[in-house]
Amino acid sequence: MTSFETFRLGPIQAPRVWTGLWQLSSNAWGTASATKIRQAMSRYVESGYTAFADHYGSAEIVFGQFRQSQRCPSDIIGATKWCVFKTITPTRDVVETAVRERMERMKTDYIDLLQFHWQDYGDKGYLPTLQILEDLRNNGFISAIGLCNFDAIHTDEICAQLGQGVVVSNQVQFSLIDTRPLHGMSDVCDKHGLKLLTYGTVCGGFLADKWLNQPEPDSYAGNLTPSQRKYLDMIVKAWGDWSLFQSLLSVLRIIGDRHGGVSIANVATRWVLDYQFVGAVIIGARLGLSEHSVDNSRVFEFNLTEEDRTAIDVVLERSNGRRMITTIGDCGAEYR
Repeated sequence: MTSFETFRLGPIQAPRVWTGLWQLSSNAWGTASATKIRQAMSRYVESGYTAFADHYGSAEIVFGQFRQSQRCPSDIIGATKWCVFKTITPTRDVVETAVRERMERMKTDYIDLLQFHWQDYGDKGYLPTLQILEDLRNNGFISAIGLCNFDAIHTDEICAQLGQGVVVSNQVQFSLIDTRPLHGMSDVCDKHGLKLLTYGTVCGGFLADKWLNQPEPDSYAGNLTPSQRKYLDMIVKAWGDWSLFQSLLSVLRIIGDRHGGVSIANVATRWVLDYQFVGAVIIGARLGLSEHSVDNSRVFEFNLTEEDRTAIDVVLERSNGRRMITTIGDCGAEYR
């Protein structure tokens, strides 16, 4: 087993690479039998990947059944979400019902990390809702409360209102392509002791050796996953173009070779993990279909040097990365 780096997430000591289960939410990602999925989860846990996140669709149920079958279920961390897209009246009954529903689906007496998303900033109901969640946490329903796709302004407001340590994390997109968390969110994390759980770190698999020296794919090709369509648009429309992206991949390959032949994905992930406000990266897995657990663990075998970072910065300076916070908006704006 690889010796994983860990960090503190409220009362939880967690690994710095989590397995994302959003790809269990739809057949568009490909399908595998429940048996194969559980076997894959077992392999991940045995390899040190003891934290799972993003329980969309049936993922909560699949994960709950898997964890319940394990010899030491308390050693496995499950983070799920409550996403509020419509207007609600934030009463104790409404909030507790939402939490209990997730507890039942995950077959657990409490939720390790409940990540809260609120769609309409114009409706300030997110503040009393979070206050009720804090009360439920104090009563043992939840171990830790996190946010999901909140921007810097509203994350700061929430943490200031609720006080230090009530909210422990915010899940946002962060990668070599999408560096928006460096422009505001990082300061909020430092101010309130918050950790980011980042997704999109390898851009749906585009930050990988398989795309080096390859032509730009067709967005409408049937062999692209939903994530790849999303990140391809970001790469060639918001960040730069495919030629510049190839320059970035070439630099990452050179850096990987300096460190014993680690993968492009390893270098891209290490770059994100090296920011102190990042708690963990969440890497999606098509369990039973496509897994990269062995390769992903190599991210803990090396550290980037100043020479590495300078080489990366030379490419990033030629991109529109710094302007994306104005063209797309702050973290989570693309979903609102």
